[in-house]
Amino acid sequence: AAAGLSYVGGYVINTYKSYDNFLQDKYALLPAVIIICIAVVMFVIGLIGCCATFRESRVGLGLFLAIILVIFIAEVSAFVLGFVYREKVKTDVQGTMRSVFEKYDGKNPESTVVNYLQEQLHCCGVKNYSDWTTTQWFNSTGNSSVPLSCCREDVKNCTGRLDQPQEL
Repeated sequence: AAAGLSYVGGYVINTYKSYDNFLQDKYALLPAVIIICIAVVMFVIGLIGCCATFRESRVGLGLFLAIILVIFIAEVSAFVLGFVYREKVKTDVQGTMRSVFEKYDGKNPESTVVNYLQEQLHCCGVKNYSDWTTTQWFNSTGNSSVPLSCCREDVKNCTGRLDQPQEL
């Protein structure tokens, strides 16, 4: 279980490292760090449980059971809090994404991240391609198009024009 949790925590941190411009809140990766810490604690507690089993200590096994129950209760609490606050996280991420999209100019580092995000997630804009119509980049280009990273992979010669939404 500790190895599985370590893998999940590491995977989340590694995956979201690419999206750090969107996760400007320094606590965004806190759940992944907590999962890794819990994994380390579970590994140590597992060793204690193994030692108590080998020694056939009733007190050691009782303590092991109590610690495992406390950890289980903490994990259920974390799940419930994550479920309760999921809308707040969604709203915060969308707000941050909108501010990064406002800085898009096709050349700066934020632009690279936006293009990467749209290509990897096969999306366009925060909710859809019409989000681009309110950005400074869209208004300054004057060509009624979105970035080419919004184009579908299976469409060739996509121009990103809004009069061809089936290509986006």
